[in-house]
Amino acid sequence: MRTIMFFVGFLLAGPLPALANPELQTETLLRSTTAWDGTPYTAYPPGQPELTVLKIVVPSHTTLAWHRHPSPNAGYILSGKLIVEKKKGGVQRVLTQGQVLPELVGALHRGRTGSSPAELIVFYAGAEGVPLTQP
Repeated sequence: MRTIMFFVGFLLAGPLPALANPELQTETLLRSTTAWDGTPYTAYPPGQPELTVLKIVVPSHTTLAWHRHPSPNAGYILSGKLIVEKKKGGVQRVLTQGQVLPELVGALHRGRTGSSPAELIVFYAGAEGVPLTQP
């Protein structure tokens, strides 16, 4: 498990000069200090850090409930199309396969799909005991 965690961390951070392998290819998919609407991330929740990774499939013609996240997270679209929107101001963004979304923290938002399902992987950087999503 430790080897896998190191490998994942290594890929996300990019190759370290001392460990660089000419056969290893990396691509930064996301590096952001702000959510998708430009709101800056200010802090992680206090407490024991906890990472959570979810694979989520949103069926076609589905609108998710309005919700918020108490900690930073990012979603990678494996397939389909997901439209995300903020409740306040109606700002929205359309995501398709291969795109990454730095999620909103503390702001009400929701996602919806069109004629096909959306499959995504979401990475949460929170704290033990803190919910991933709140109504």
